[in-house]
Amino acid sequence: MSSRTQDAEGASIRFSDHTLDKATKAKVTLENYYSNLVTQYGERKQRLAKLEAQLKDESLSEAQRQEKRLQHAQKETEYLRLKRLRLGVEDFEALKVIGRGAFGEVRLVQKKDTGHVYAMKVLRKADMLEKEQVAHVRAERDVLVEADHQWVVKMYYSFQDPVNLYLIMEFLPGGDMMTLLMKKDTLSEEGTQFYISETALAIDSIHKLGFIHRDIKPDNLLLDARGHLKLSDFGLCTGLKKSHRTDFYRDLSQAKPSDFIGTCASPMDSKRRAESWKRNRRALAYSTVGTPDYIAPEVFLQTGYGPACDWWSLGVIMYEMLMGYPPFCSDNPQDTYRKVMNWRETLIFPPEIPISEEAKETIINFCCEADRRLGSQRGLEDLKSVPFFRGVDWEHIRERPAAIPVEVRSIDDTSNFDEFPDVSLEIPSAPIPQGGEIAKDWVFINYTYKRFEVRNLE
Repeated sequence: MSSRTQDAEGASIRFSDHTLDKATKAKVTLENYYSNLVTQYGERKQRLAKLEAQLKDESLSEAQRQEKRLQHAQKETEYLRLKRLRLGVEDFEALKVIGRGAFGEVRLVQKKDTGHVYAMKVLRKADMLEKEQVAHVRAERDVLVEADHQWVVKMYYSFQDPVNLYLIMEFLPGGDMMTLLMKKDTLSEEGTQFYISETALAIDSIHKLGFIHRDIKPDNLLLDARGHLKLSDFGLCTGLKKSHRTDFYRDLSQAKPSDFIGTCASPMDSKRRAESWKRNRRALAYSTVGTPDYIAPEVFLQTGYGPACDWWSLGVIMYEMLMGYPPFCSDNPQDTYRKVMNWRETLIFPPEIPISEEAKETIINFCCEADRRLGSQRGLEDLKSVPFFRGVDWEHIRERPAAIPVEVRSIDDTSNFDEFPDVSLEIPSAPIPQGGEIAKDWVFINYTYKRFEVRNLE
């Protein structure tokens, strides 16, 4: 295959596909380079403007203002130096494996030059390409860059090598909500109100950035050292950029109604159902299939969905906190799909686990049609007038003690995480493949990131 063009004299010139491919890559690389320069210049101007605004509000002498400007300029110089440094796996010491997913693992690591502890998420490039996850990886990285606030896990660095992608994030030693729920069986309504309120604040914060998470579940609700929530794992997040879109549920879009109807599991009382759920839950968390229990019906239908799908998931989690299992859980994914799709008949509240009418009404208002779902109209504002959330101090909730205190003994305490004794601490790697390596790096262009504040924190 080749392409033709004409020289100045009108003669035909033939270019091979290899030449055209190299020319295209060179063009995009240059565009990417200069686009980054423009972005960095804009960000630098914004930081300076923010500093000047702060200096106006402070009762400082002119000499003190000049000192702060000098400190800011030094920070900017350090940041430029940091951006030129090439980070790699060799800059971190792996301490322990603390998580496992379908496409990689999470390790507790220590940065060798500073001693600071982080969570390192390692994703295998080959798997990302094979499973069409490139857009999701890009979305996760972009959300973590943009969502610089208290409700989202903070990312400090991202980088890559020929085999893997790496996200270096803050380590939250409290574990995740899935583990907490498995320990506690059920939560009180007061505790449920606290965690659902914090999750709602986290969901609302990413919606304001223009992102939909699509995978809100207890596994992705992490707890910090004080027991407060942060949202993580944006691998299925979708946003407003073209680079974030792939037809992830392609197989489901081809499904027929009969595909969602399996042999109905035998009826179980709430105790047996909770035991069955706990028995299978951890295996589902680590499988490539995952669990469909928290996914809104409109996502499966592929007829279009929006931010409201995250509020559905919140209702499912609220039910699980109070009942000990989610409302649509079954022995197999087919039955779970069927129950989600037929939620009008399958969303039931067993009488043997009494909950308040306010709690029941709130769950029903989350798990309903997308256009009338709680949160779908005005986001967090919809929740503030709901009786179940009466008394919530939305502005200062993160400053109050958590509903369940977290015990953390040291900066690298992993007692609130699962044990993975069979997993090697060594970062998974492989010989660089011949031929395909350039294409893989090309797909993941502009993945590297370093946070401006990172030197300040270290």
